Amino acid sequence: MNMPTDQTALDALIRQRLDEILPQKLEELQASKTPSMTIIATKGTLDWAYPPFILASTAAALGWNVSIFFTFYGLNLLKKDISDLKVSPLGNPGMPMKMPFGPDWFKGINWNIPNIVQAGIPGFESMATMLMKQTIKNNGVASIEELRSLSQEADVKFIGCQMTVDLFGFTHGDFIEGVEYAGAATFLPQAQKADVSLFM
Repeated sequence: MNMPTDQTALDALIRQRLDEILPQKLEELQASKTPSMTIIATKGTLDWAYPPFILASTAAALGWNVSIFFTFYGLNLLKKDISDLKVSPLGNPGMPMKMPFGPDWFKGINWNIPNIVQAGIPGFESMATMLMKQTIKNNGVASIEELRSLSQEADVKFIGCQMTVDLFGFTHGDFIEGVEYAGAATFLPQAQKADVSLFM
């Protein structure tokens, strides 16, 4: 085969070969890449604890690399004992909930309770939490503890925000085993490279 001696012809041949080979190589690289997801968990209530753990455990089960960055009130989800997580109906646009007990007609009612009542009745938050836990149990949904354990077993990386740990006066001993501690500067490059990045 006679190779072109003219530089322009050589450049044209190289471009032609790249155009032929590059799309296939890029497709192969994309197919072999493991998808990744990062989640920033900022809420520490019972209802807001579910989304990060459900999404993380599901993505990990699909073979994705997953990291959750727990910051501010989201750190509550890493505590050893999370049985005291509550639901706050006050100012929650998703409320009201339907009742998890009673006859069907009663369970079908949307209890539209004004914020002034929710704020003024002592124990209303505890009642809403009890109703949410009963609804979760009635529907066979895993507990937060179970979802958190499933996530860890699936190698989801838990990262506690060290600045928030210091700010709120926590120690690493307040949290479950297997948590890494880092700041935003460490987490942001992971989020930048992730295929999916979520804020909750």
